[in-house]
Amino acid sequence: MPGLDALIALKDRAKEVRERFVVSRSSEIPHDSAVQYEEFELGAAKVGAAGQQWAEGALDEEMEREKPPLRKIDQYMPPDCPCCNMTKRFTMAILASIGFLISFGIRCNMGVAVVQMTANRTDNGEREIDWSDDIVGVVDSSFFWGYLVTQVPGGLIASRFPAHRVFGTAITTSSLLNMLFPGASRLHPAAAMAVRILQGLVEGVTYPACHGIWRNWSPPLERSRLATMAFCGSYAGAVLGMPLSAWLTEGIGWPAPFYFYGVAGVTWGFFWYWLAFEKPSKHPTISAREQVYIEESLGKQPTSQPTFASTPWRAFATSMPVWAIVVANVARSWTFYLLIISQPTYFSEVFHYKVAKSGTLSALPHLVMTIVVPFGGQLADYFRKNNILSTTNVRKIFNCGGFGLEALFLLVVAFTRETTVAISALTLAVGFSGFAISGFNVNHLDIAPRYASILMGISNGFGTLSGMICPIVVEEFTKQGTAAEWQVVFLIASIIHFLGITFYGIFASGELQPWAEPPPEEAAPGDAAPKETTPAVGGVGGVGGVVGGVTGVGGRRASLMASWRPMAP
Repeated sequence: MPGLDALIALKDRAKEVRERFVVSRSSEIPHDSAVQYEEFELGAAKVGAAGQQWAEGALDEEMEREKPPLRKIDQYMPPDCPCCNMTKRFTMAILASIGFLISFGIRCNMGVAVVQMTANRTDNGEREIDWSDDIVGVVDSSFFWGYLVTQVPGGLIASRFPAHRVFGTAITTSSLLNMLFPGASRLHPAAAMAVRILQGLVEGVTYPACHGIWRNWSPPLERSRLATMAFCGSYAGAVLGMPLSAWLTEGIGWPAPFYFYGVAGVTWGFFWYWLAFEKPSKHPTISAREQVYIEESLGKQPTSQPTFASTPWRAFATSMPVWAIVVANVARSWTFYLLIISQPTYFSEVFHYKVAKSGTLSALPHLVMTIVVPFGGQLADYFRKNNILSTTNVRKIFNCGGFGLEALFLLVVAFTRETTVAISALTLAVGFSGFAISGFNVNHLDIAPRYASILMGISNGFGTLSGMICPIVVEEFTKQGTAAEWQVVFLIASIIHFLGITFYGIFASGELQPWAEPPPEEAAPGDAAPKETTPAVGGVGGVGGVVGGVTGVGGRRASLMASWRPMAP
């Protein structure tokens, strides 16, 4: 058959070209040199006779590794970022950050739009939304009723089901509900409350789900940078949400910000479901290099996910590293909600300054934090990757240093009577607190990656309670609105931070806890959770530099170059 003969000849010709490429490629690699391999700096590889074997193995891996089946959309639009050639885990971090930006922007909508909602008049002279101040307060706070309820269940859901789907569904659903809020408000306050409670319920799973994503996608020495890159969207959402909602409300009408963020969230949801996957082995277009790097660094994963019955709740309750994270989250949430809710009132009552009219000025502290948070993540992983500091010391120094400086500058705010000094001190306080995100907010993944989403739900639940109590305390201490009363408020915030850093500094840990290992019947055979050590090569690549070698149980050096092998899909 001429056609078959031609096909066989073409195959032989391709094999010849490939073999020539392998020989030339291996001869170019110097003996005992570090090999730059795509965007990752990998371990030193001994070549020579082994060079050809490595090159052949690499090519075989790239060409023959089993890939998951393509979805229908992948046949027309491969799940690769259209704007640039980013690694898949970096793409996940950027998309998660945008998701948090939309989520926190949604939370700003009502606070800005409510003034025009209750002021607009119909043709009959009646108010369009006839709500009293008490009703406004109840509707606004109802979001947190739902948000608090789903923190711990959200962690269990994110550990039981694919975390990326939980995260994407939560933000997309909240966006759809946001577009229902204007109609519900016109209908009845109870309908508006129902929408807000449902939004809180679905958004309560976002932080736990995000940690569930990094359980499968983040190499141990990249946890800080990937997690902080995702979390900085929360602070960017607060920076953009207030002025953007105000502009839309004033220029178009009070329903505009609800529809804008609703459409933005649904659009984001399309990109998330297109580009995000549960784990590297499920991604159809991830490079073999990136997949092997992530999976080798994480080690063999347990064969089953934790359930309510198998979760070590007693160990959580008696673990001091867990309580250190909880205490730090309480301290952080107290000041975060204090500034988000009460900062304009503070400047208005103490300095008689209309800071609320200047969106840029009131958002300045959180703008600085948006920049500091990812920078802190890069710096934290640099110290760990280069073995300058252990994981435990990195978490303690970043957390206690960030909170300690924030507490000091809050003292300045408490005692100053100068507007410029107060603004500068608040900006520096919030900015320095951004370094603490690389401490307590990533710490769950260090001590118990298997239960990270559940622990995040627990700590964030306590933090939400702190944020709900804080405004009540502020209201009680500032009935007259005097400078002396506000001084007490900021003194309390500073003391809470000092107590938080003391507790965290004593009891925090960056080491895998004994109870964090899966039960023997659920453990992956022949392996255990990975531990990070000093890399053989300190290069920079991908999200911000990755390690050359990763050590597994018993100090086994696993150089990706030397131990390249096909990974199970």
